[in-house]
Amino acid sequence: MDKPGPMIEALPDGTAAVVPMRNVVLFPHLPMPITVGRPKSVAAVEYALAHKAALTIALQKDPGDDDPGLDALCRVGTAVAIVQHRKADDGQVHLVCQGLQRVRLVEVEPGPPFLAARIVQLEESASSSTEAQALALQLRERGIEILSLMPGVPAELAHVLQATRSPAQLADLAASLLDIEPAEKQMLLETLGTEERLRKVLAIVTQRIEVLRLSQEIGARTKEQLDDRQRRFLLQEQLKTIQKELGEEGGENQEIARIEAAIAAAGMPAEIEAQARKELRRLERMQDGSGEYSMLSSWLDWMTELPWAAPEPLTIDIAAARQTLEADHFGLERVKQRIIEFLAVKKLNPQGRAPILCFVGPPGVGKTSLGQSVARAVARPFARVSLGGVHDEAEIRGHRRTYIGAMPGNIVQALRKAGARDGVLMLDEVDKMAASLHGDPSAALLEVLDPEQNATFRDNYLGVPFDLSRVIFIATANVIDQVPGPVRDRMEVIDLPGYTQEEKLQIARRYLLRRQRELNGLTEAQCGFSDEALVAIAASYTREAGVRQLEREIGRVMRAVAMRVAQDPAARLQVEAPALQNLLGPPTVEHEVALRSGQPGVATGLAWTPVGGDILFIEAMRVIGSGRLILTGQLGDVMKESAQAALTLVKSQAAALNLPAGAFDHVDVHLHVPAGAIPKDGPSAGVAMYVALASLFADRPVRPDIAMTGEISLRGLVLPVGGIKEKVLAAQRAGVRTVLLPERNRKDLQDVPESTRQALRFVWLADVHAALDAALDERRPSR
Repeated sequence: MDKPGPMIEALPDGTAAVVPMRNVVLFPHLPMPITVGRPKSVAAVEYALAHKAALTIALQKDPGDDDPGLDALCRVGTAVAIVQHRKADDGQVHLVCQGLQRVRLVEVEPGPPFLAARIVQLEESASSSTEAQALALQLRERGIEILSLMPGVPAELAHVLQATRSPAQLADLAASLLDIEPAEKQMLLETLGTEERLRKVLAIVTQRIEVLRLSQEIGARTKEQLDDRQRRFLLQEQLKTIQKELGEEGGENQEIARIEAAIAAAGMPAEIEAQARKELRRLERMQDGSGEYSMLSSWLDWMTELPWAAPEPLTIDIAAARQTLEADHFGLERVKQRIIEFLAVKKLNPQGRAPILCFVGPPGVGKTSLGQSVARAVARPFARVSLGGVHDEAEIRGHRRTYIGAMPGNIVQALRKAGARDGVLMLDEVDKMAASLHGDPSAALLEVLDPEQNATFRDNYLGVPFDLSRVIFIATANVIDQVPGPVRDRMEVIDLPGYTQEEKLQIARRYLLRRQRELNGLTEAQCGFSDEALVAIAASYTREAGVRQLEREIGRVMRAVAMRVAQDPAARLQVEAPALQNLLGPPTVEHEVALRSGQPGVATGLAWTPVGGDILFIEAMRVIGSGRLILTGQLGDVMKESAQAALTLVKSQAAALNLPAGAFDHVDVHLHVPAGAIPKDGPSAGVAMYVALASLFADRPVRPDIAMTGEISLRGLVLPVGGIKEKVLAAQRAGVRTVLLPERNRKDLQDVPESTRQALRFVWLADVHAALDAALDERRPSR
């Protein structure tokens, strides 16, 4: 080492210089090389050399701490003597230390330019028990066994183990040789009892022996597999040589010829065909057992199976298309008219960029079947891509083909399945995609749906542009608000709000009965339905905007009939409304309007939901209190604000409602919207809340056959809302006779079917006074 600096005074007795170690634990009686480089550690070594004093080696609790204090060290360390030392050119000091004894670090000694601490020597019992001797014998055997399993271990280590007779020293020697974490070695250093330390070391050695045995078995199996793979390769090369000598063509040549013929017949554009042939030449030079051969072969198969050829001109017969739509769907006149207009434009301008249609409506209203009807009308193949739950951009664009298991995206897969690039491609459930760490699939969908870009759509797996401009894209969604704005901007939205009872009756007659008879093996003579039975099923066993549940209930009836026919082939059954309870059980849909009305403070509101319209009830109650407004029923922020505005408006109109001056004093108002387990929100419940509160304080019930919707302002104006058609249909399904609507929503009534407009009475509200005049009963309830 270099010449030391000024001599540091000797430390008091019982005090030693401390060298913290990041990942090294030294044991007594054993030599070990270490390296120190931190200035304080170098100073401690220089002090120990100058004063021929022992060092104390202690493990850091945090290896990342560059200047640890005493509290950052494990309190049990090892006193060591420096046997050899050498200082390197970079300032580090390399030492060989001989462990002396376990010590405990008590407290820091201030003053020296290095870490020093008062230490206490930890005495170990010199005698060894019979149990310790037995444990040492077993540890010696296991130690020799583990050395035999470890490659490259000097044979002298086994002799050292054999020569070590002291159980305590044997435990420390085995612990120092083990490849375990520093924390585990520190735990063994802190274990002072010889028997306990032997047990711990023996347990670790036994576990390591099992790991090494398993590792050797895995290595042997891996070597066998590699040898077998090499053997197979040599045999394949010999087989190729034999086939060549015999003049026979190998299977690989046949595969290359097949792919080359497929490329020639695929009709690819010139630059894409050149790329495919270039990759085919690469494939010829590869070994067919390699992983890249399989990857490239799969890519060429996809390229040759895609519909590259230019499609034939569309032959669209508008009259036939209209007949197809009429035969497949009842009602939906505006929707069918828009589809006919779309097809007419396609016929007149086949190369034009037609808008992308998006059918939006509740489940079961026929969105997917409309897309299938469009494909039938234009006599083109139909393919469907389900986007519900897609959260990875690669589902749209595909994976890069360098990845194991890579495949094209769903768009390219659907076109391959359709076999034509001018077919009808339905993007189902486009509102149910979600962004994630793997990207945003809706962003990848922008290129697919943009007529300016999709002529050169590039799938990551293909790596070449593919023309999507001739594909007729049709999207479906339940809630258009959940579709990202840029995607929504590229589509023309067509609403399919739901069916009336009359439309459901006709749909059941024309489509559902025939389909269920075929599924259940019945004929029309064996099972018939009266109109009253179908209406009763729709009204008392379903509450939906579409007809899926209606079809399921019809299927339940037909399965019961099929069971009877199977037992008695001569059985015939005409299903009437009174027999439904025996076949389907009690009605599952309860018309609650009459049950909920008849007392002040209860009003019927109309709500829009993703599955169609529905009715909800506003219940108000007053109790003795301090003037609070209590809201329950899982109301959202918008409905809470509507309730507060309604109560304020009722208070401001106390005189007009003939309420006494103290009607609101010392009273808490509780507003509840069943059912409490369903979250509710939206800007359309203000009128119903106002009417419920006015009915409560005026002590006048709301008429039982009235439902209402609309938002209010503090001036008493009734504001327009959305979802009028869905709400009106829900009112009709629930047995409501009169509907209160905002005056400014009068224009939306034309979307309501004529039969529904004739069946209901509409009251148009410009302000809340008109709502009270129409909704409140003149009679006060009997108390």
